[in-house]
Amino acid sequence: MSVNDRRAPAPIGYLPTYDVESFGHGGFVHDVYRKGAGPAVLVLTEMPGISPQVLGFADRVVDMGFTAILPDLFGEAGRDPLHGNKLATAVYAVSTMTRACISNEFSAFALGTPSAVVGYLRALASVEHRRCGGPGVGVVGMCFTGGFALAMAVDPIVLAPVLSQPSLPFARTPEHGASIDCDERSIDIVAKRCAAEQLRVIGLRFKGDPLVPRARFAYLEERLGDGFVSIELEQDDGHPGNPLPRQHSVLTTGLIDEPGEPTRDALDTVLSLFRTKLLVS
Repeated sequence: MSVNDRRAPAPIGYLPTYDVESFGHGGFVHDVYRKGAGPAVLVLTEMPGISPQVLGFADRVVDMGFTAILPDLFGEAGRDPLHGNKLATAVYAVSTMTRACISNEFSAFALGTPSAVVGYLRALASVEHRRCGGPGVGVVGMCFTGGFALAMAVDPIVLAPVLSQPSLPFARTPEHGASIDCDERSIDIVAKRCAAEQLRVIGLRFKGDPLVPRARFAYLEERLGDGFVSIELEQDDGHPGNPLPRQHSVLTTGLIDEPGEPTRDALDTVLSLFRTKLLVS
């Protein structure tokens, strides 16, 4: 093992430390895991599900004085996608992705179309805001759910939206790459909030990530102006223990959890947004 390989990876969390209850809206029903006290921060998991690494990020949110809310949208909650032989992990990842892509809850390929599950998530955010209190809620979407945080930001209660490696729609064409899974009207509303309310939308990606092309961030910069805070990292900034051929997940498997590391600085920027918008009046 090289010296670099020993750098601290993303922390992991444990599902049994979370409470779980069912929430339904608009014809969709999912388990929702929650933990902590204080204003709500919705943590929308990346593929292939609520992993120990996603739970480790949520634990950090809890430690700051928030209630972490994790809707179980796909996959097997608590399962470590990195545990087991390569065939088993590949089958799990591919099967989960396939089921999500054909589900009527998600729009993996459509241009300018938010996923149907966004309405469910907006309703969940409203319920949790009333339940947890505070000035509003934070939302972080990752990978498959990255753009959901943008679509949810049409709601005035969403004060801290974060798009970590937003991957939809899949960039099958240049047009797909220069868009995001959110309709034009919603993006206009978010842009107006950025101008009138100083709303800030953080976007994170690794350069060279084929799932999150540069054109997608250029599009968001054009539409949201100064309201879009773009954080783009080099491939070498990611953790060398990342099992993927390219760095992708900024806040989880790509994170080097040590002060001064670019990925840790990116994480601290996200947490600072939550603190500033939701805890500091």
